[in-house]
Amino acid sequence: MIGPVITGVVNISNIMSVGQAPGIHEGKVQRPFGWTAGKTLFKWFESIGVVEEDYRQKVYMAAVCRCFPGKNPKGGDRVPSKQEIENCSQWLEAEYRIHEPDLIIPIGKLAIQQYLTFKKLTEVIGQEHEVRVGGRMMSIIPLPHPSGVSTWFRTDPGKSLLQDALALIEKHPSWQAAFKSS
Repeated sequence: MIGPVITGVVNISNIMSVGQAPGIHEGKVQRPFGWTAGKTLFKWFESIGVVEEDYRQKVYMAAVCRCFPGKNPKGGDRVPSKQEIENCSQWLEAEYRIHEPDLIIPIGKLAIQQYLTFKKLTEVIGQEHEVRVGGRMMSIIPLPHPSGVSTWFRTDPGKSLLQDALALIEKHPSWQAAFKSS
């Protein structure tokens, strides 16, 4: 893992998004999803009426691992190891206790795997899942990773399932409370 540690705006929110880990460029801008994947992610949220700065102010942005894991020799970022995930798990557990989220939006396969068991993204994207996390029941609405190398969300069924997921997020009571009064 390569520092620095990247975290979102320190805000108390009952909505959390959880990514895999910072990318190589996030250290430069000191913001989660602060580079190419973030541009795509925030376009998704703009499609349901929420601009990036509002999202960053009202959603607590966390990650499974807090430091850039390094590059994969075959391309893209290296997926954090089980040991790296375990080493960082105390941070997510503490954040659940502090924020007591009602809605968690895991972004990407590794983040989704922290909450749900599945073989293919088509089994979980586009659905709301009720899961016990940190001793509390929470809504989990997963999104695919908005990576520039991914084509999953650009063609069907991924494209349609992404739209279904965004519609579920937009209708969630916590999302409504955070963004519809703006």
